[in-house]
Amino acid sequence: MDGGRPLTTWAEDRAQEAADRHVSVMLERCTEVLSPALRHPGAVSVDLTLGMGGHAAELLRRHPGLRLVGMDRDPRALELAAHRLHEFADRVTLVHSVSDGFADALDDLGLQAVDAVFLDLGVSSLQLDDDDRGFSYARDTALDMRMDPTTGRTAAELLNTLSHSELTRILRVYGEERFAPRIASAIVRERDGEPFTNSARLVDLVRANVPAATRRTGGNPAKRTFQALRIAVNDELGVVERTLPAAFERLAPDGRLAVLTFHSLEDRITKTVLRQLSTSSAPPDLPFVPAGSGPRAELLTRGGEQADEVELAQNPRSASARLRAVRRLPDEDRPRPSGRPAAARPRTRHETRPLEPSEFGTTDRRTP
Repeated sequence: MDGGRPLTTWAEDRAQEAADRHVSVMLERCTEVLSPALRHPGAVSVDLTLGMGGHAAELLRRHPGLRLVGMDRDPRALELAAHRLHEFADRVTLVHSVSDGFADALDDLGLQAVDAVFLDLGVSSLQLDDDDRGFSYARDTALDMRMDPTTGRTAAELLNTLSHSELTRILRVYGEERFAPRIASAIVRERDGEPFTNSARLVDLVRANVPAATRRTGGNPAKRTFQALRIAVNDELGVVERTLPAAFERLAPDGRLAVLTFHSLEDRITKTVLRQLSTSSAPPDLPFVPAGSGPRAELLTRGGEQADEVELAQNPRSASARLRAVRRLPDEDRPRPSGRPAAARPRTRHETRPLEPSEFGTTDRRTP
């Protein structure tokens, strides 16, 4: 760990600008859902998709005794969050990791169980608005799309190397794109002449290979293709499928798990996992519930809750948000949180420690 290293110039320049522009989605409702588990002394909450720290900051303000572990796969987001959460530095530990590294990160920090886990899924406003990242189809940028720009394959690499069948599957499954085979054929044909490197060329290709009626309605016709590539580049759905069960297993009795989703695919996974946790595994016609087969969780939300009309008017990006949450039902074997996280251990040379004091730990849990 590079202790005492100051924020980079990039973070200093962007922190205030990004914080001023960023509006946390369904902030009040998310806080309301998680807060009952965080009122006791020594409570520990984990934000697995910290972003710019808006939801985390609100929880820390409302619960002066709360300890928070903030994880994100995007090192730029962690720098901005560190800046935003500076006033809570002695109560926050930052971890550079994909959220499915959750259990290993808690082991590193000496935490057997936690009181709350929060996930704000999908691409962030910071990533969409950054011209260097390639997430947006509205501007001509390099086709990167990695949430962690230090590792993994870029969108351009996928476009230029995957087979027609693989591209078709990605576009159809992750983008729910009706014209996936046609678009995939055009990609394979065009890349033979010149590899794809920038977003504008891909946007033009999609526009030229969907029917005119589709081009006239439903917004930019490249939206689904870009979503599909982003999900594939970052294995977003696989990460969600692995993270949710692991996160629930580390909840203390009465602990709460809240998940904010922004498209139907991740919401479908979240709905399925939380419904399974809150449903008895016993056959419905039995006159009794066998030991160990009862529901493990209580649903705290009725379906996928949405932003109210006031928030929708103030923040259009909240329109697609859905909030789902559960409470872990008590049992005799679950450990209580052990309080203050242990000091984070260094993992790789990429680690940074953006802030002092020393209690504001940072570690790196990415798979090399």
